[in-house]
Amino acid sequence: MIFMSQSAITDPSRCGDWDAWYVEHLRIMASVPGVTSAQRFLTDSPGHPPSLAMYTMTGPEIFDDPYYRSVRGMGEWLELIDRRHYRRNLFAGLAHAPRVAAGERLIVADRDREDPSLADLCLAWLSCAGIDRSTPLRGIAVVDAASARLLSGRDVAIYRPVTECVASAGAR
Repeated sequence: MIFMSQSAITDPSRCGDWDAWYVEHLRIMASVPGVTSAQRFLTDSPGHPPSLAMYTMTGPEIFDDPYYRSVRGMGEWLELIDRRHYRRNLFAGLAHAPRVAAGERLIVADRDREDPSLADLCLAWLSCAGIDRSTPLRGIAVVDAASARLLSGRDVAIYRPVTECVASAGAR
């Protein structure tokens, strides 16, 4: 399963500190049993949450794990989270989140149903399985940065990786 957390902060002057905090947060999240990978992305795509963190999870039971509950969340940043962009969703449809390299982009399309106009992108369509349920379906694909530039105006978010994928010690 794939868990995605989207957000932004209300104080742009703190973005550097938030970015530094997030690097450590991803490492901690990857230490949770059942969380096998974590990676963070940013976008400039209008109308989409600026920040996206993507995690591979073995299942929804992770959200009830006492250790997970002790390390999850935005911590000191909670007061600065821009609620217009705060969305957390658990998705079924892929066992593992894709790893996105520096020269690649994560394409994200939220829809009510699979969108045939995006067939050329070869999106993997994920069904929302829990948490906020802000979208019934999310299509995701990894493309090279040059191809992503050609997608302007197609009602998709183009996220660039700002961290490497952090894998848990037991991940493949």
